[in-house]
Amino acid sequence: MVRTHRSVRIADGSGVTSEQVWREIERQSFAVISYATPVGDPRSSGVVYAAARHRLLVAVAPDSWKARHIPEADRVAVTVPVRRGGLLSLMFPIPPATISFHGRAVVHPPGSVDLGSLSSELAALVPEKRLATCRVIEIFPEGHFLTYGIGTSLKDLGDPVVAQARVRVD
Repeated sequence: MVRTHRSVRIADGSGVTSEQVWREIERQSFAVISYATPVGDPRSSGVVYAAARHRLLVAVAPDSWKARHIPEADRVAVTVPVRRGGLLSLMFPIPPATISFHGRAVVHPPGSVDLGSLSSELAALVPEKRLATCRVIEIFPEGHFLTYGIGTSLKDLGDPVVAQARVRVD
């Protein structure tokens, strides 16, 4: 059954599932992380991530804005674009599907986490010379995933009632 909540589908078995959303997150490697500076200014940064055990792992420079500002509030918002359309997207402007959520973020000090033991995929993305000095951000999604275009056909992307879903994070 799919019910609507403020014009957004809430998946209840026949719609988008948490497992389906996690599969999409695990297939991707790029996301936009949003956070606030200590004085409350909004910031967004594109990051390369790996997903492991229902969390996202991001390696950042130890002196980056993300490494300095995220620990202040330990809250982030994340949007993962999901490319759609295959070869059609080379000929037509097909927007990506998206998965958005908020969550708790833990920023680990440099050298305190063995990146290889957390995620071999993330360790492979970080240059060897940065492995010992990078900070690792672990993001734990909370609440609900808000999706657009996940589990829908390309023709249904133009209909927000069909293309949107709100799925509990499991």
